[in-house]
Amino acid sequence: MRSTMMTDPLTLNAVLERAERFFPAAEVVTRRPDRSLHRSNYAEVARRARRLAAALQKLGVEKGDRVGTLCWNHYAHLEAYFGVPLAGGIVHMLNLRLSPDDIAYIVNHAGDRVLIVDDVLLPLLQQFQDKLDVQEIIVVPFSGAAVPDGFRDYEALLAAAPDAPSPVDVDENDGVGMCYTSGTTGRPKGVIYSHRALVLHCFALGLADSLAISMRDAVLPVVPMFHVNAWGLPYVCAMVGAKQVFPGPHLDGENLIDLMAREQVTFAAGVPTIWLGIAAALEAADTPPDLHPQLRTIVGGAACPESLIRRFDALGIGVIHGWGMTETSPVGTLCILRDEHGALPEDELYALRAKQGALLPFFHARVVNENGIAPWDGETMGELEVRGPWIAAEYYENPGAADRWSEDGWFRTGDVVTIDPQGYVKITDRTKDLIKSGGEWISSVDLENALMGHPDVLEAAVVAIPHPKWQERPLAAVVRTDGSDVDEAALQAYLGERFAKWSLPDAVVFVDEIPKTSTGKFKKSVLRDQYQDWTWS
Repeated sequence: MRSTMMTDPLTLNAVLERAERFFPAAEVVTRRPDRSLHRSNYAEVARRARRLAAALQKLGVEKGDRVGTLCWNHYAHLEAYFGVPLAGGIVHMLNLRLSPDDIAYIVNHAGDRVLIVDDVLLPLLQQFQDKLDVQEIIVVPFSGAAVPDGFRDYEALLAAAPDAPSPVDVDENDGVGMCYTSGTTGRPKGVIYSHRALVLHCFALGLADSLAISMRDAVLPVVPMFHVNAWGLPYVCAMVGAKQVFPGPHLDGENLIDLMAREQVTFAAGVPTIWLGIAAALEAADTPPDLHPQLRTIVGGAACPESLIRRFDALGIGVIHGWGMTETSPVGTLCILRDEHGALPEDELYALRAKQGALLPFFHARVVNENGIAPWDGETMGELEVRGPWIAAEYYENPGAADRWSEDGWFRTGDVVTIDPQGYVKITDRTKDLIKSGGEWISSVDLENALMGHPDVLEAAVVAIPHPKWQERPLAAVVRTDGSDVDEAALQAYLGERFAKWSLPDAVVFVDEIPKTSTGKFKKSVLRDQYQDWTWS
């Protein structure tokens, strides 16, 4: 027997309608390239998104067509987040930090029909424009300069467009957004998100025991809008009516702190490398900035060191640790404490908060190793496999990557984890980064987080280097803090208080910086290549 319930589709179009109707005056603030502020609101975003949709239809965009965006975080990018779906298209966020060759590959592989590009990113576009097969390029005059000849002017296009697009029949399972992986292992791979997946993701993030974002919040997504939908925050904010604050191209600590104080931001999101810089700037400030007393942050994209959580606590800023992937839309776990955790000793509590956290509703996980499905005992390691309504079931036109899914349909994340009896996930490594030494597994992540807890260490990455006797041994690359002269012996002694002797790095090298991926993660493949011929003493 079927239910008697209605079947209204879950769509992002309905999210925009809600934002316009119930929260028209809620602000959308953007820092421009010249550091001035642009102010808009949901009523204006909705009006302009409809005009963008109508303009795209006039350019020939049809249902299912991909529209690429090569943009920073700002009001026009938010308009595209909603305007492209209103036209029936799929908004395809392009990672501007990838190599020009990779961006060109992604645009062509996705079959983007139109590109929307910031004027300040035209020098980047020119490095690969001759390799593209697109019909139209629209330039956003983000800096206020005139749009060069040969491109369509975003503002002129909107001004000449009808007030509304032609209606498009939308099913909640239709594609609406598209992102590609960062391509650290082979060519980047595409994921197409459905309306249904992103709306359910919004509901999960908005729960009281999740991120609890509400109409009373001012949200600063430092995480780029080209990185997995800015973790879904622009859509969640629109659904609940939260103010959005966009940093534009200015991601330095000084600018972000200024925005957080000026706009009284209550919630911000970014990768650990961003927050390490902000923590250092706040600690060095002669006069503490006037930050909102309830400011909290979500840290994801890479493991958050326990030491960083402690530093932010000392600054009066709450930290929520999370985990996700391009293939999971992206958020799958959040480290939200429960009432029973209040009785834990301080060190145990911080160790728990440094975990990636518990599963969101409808997000399922299991740990698999050579012995099969592992128990949730907090000790047994294995690869994390996941399934759920906002997890990809395949890649876009990439049948060669089908081995990323198990025979029974679970997505193989490549993360090595433990899950404790309460369901809290701890990532111990990536499968490709796990150090296998003398029959034992060594977690590079645990060593890195411990090293970054040392007051004289700014950043640290640990990689496996071939060893003639033990198969592999850990080598640590360390960036000292300014003015520090900490040496290898001091760091080895520091780690020796926390780890078994066999798991300590056999060598520590000091570097000026750790190479990073386009999303701010440590790019360990570069270090492995650089030190693969290391001579062990």
